[in-house]
Amino acid sequence: MNEDAGRRTVAMVTGANKGIGRAVAEELAGRGMTVLIGARDGRRGEETAAALREAGGDVHALVLDVTDPATVQEAAKRVEESHGRLDVLVNNAGITGSGQVAPMDAVDQIPSSVDLEMVRAVFATNVFGVIAVTNAMLPLLRRSPAARIVNVSSHAGSLTLTSDPDGPFAALLPSAAYTPSKAALNALTVQYANELRKDGVLVNAVAPGFVDTDSNAHTGHLTPAQAAAVVVRLATLGEDGPTAGFFSEEGPLPW
Repeated sequence: MNEDAGRRTVAMVTGANKGIGRAVAEELAGRGMTVLIGARDGRRGEETAAALREAGGDVHALVLDVTDPATVQEAAKRVEESHGRLDVLVNNAGITGSGQVAPMDAVDQIPSSVDLEMVRAVFATNVFGVIAVTNAMLPLLRRSPAARIVNVSSHAGSLTLTSDPDGPFAALLPSAAYTPSKAALNALTVQYANELRKDGVLVNAVAPGFVDTDSNAHTGHLTPAQAAAVVVRLATLGEDGPTAGFFSEEGPLPW
């Protein structure tokens, strides 16, 4: 293990070659952390890592497809060999299932007519992928004196907000894929937090807001950097910080 790396906080961000993930990686690197860019496409991951290194960050790429157990295990092996532990895990990788359209506006996600294969694919990334990566990295996180796990969710994952007929989501189309996957991710966050509370590992979910990214054809009104702020805040909580919570930049959100 590199001696300098042993003194730095080590963070891994999945789906970090673009969008919110890249912005989170950039901010964490700017705070002096060693940042590992998880990306399905090794070339794109390395291009992102190289660009952030040029800006002065200690950033490295890892091939990581959260739906491929082999790459997940190989990534964990590489983190152990290079750093010996992991301090921060940001589970950012996610898909809408509807291509470049906001998931809450996607006609193909209406429950009564949704394609079950789409639902399976969305859950494979947004839920099962989080379990796979988290479990692979937990032995390394448990070696950290102050491990933090942040799961990137969505306001759409709030049952309270989406069930309100007079609320902000009332006019949007129902979803049987993306929205339930984020609700499941929120529930999963609480269960990990309950299990890991005794170990001092803080686990929280975050809703970054409607962000200008490829996944919604750049229709979002927040920049990735603006969205990254709340993710980074939860990734850098002090020992008295919350766990089993769901937050936006404005504060706690209802489940």
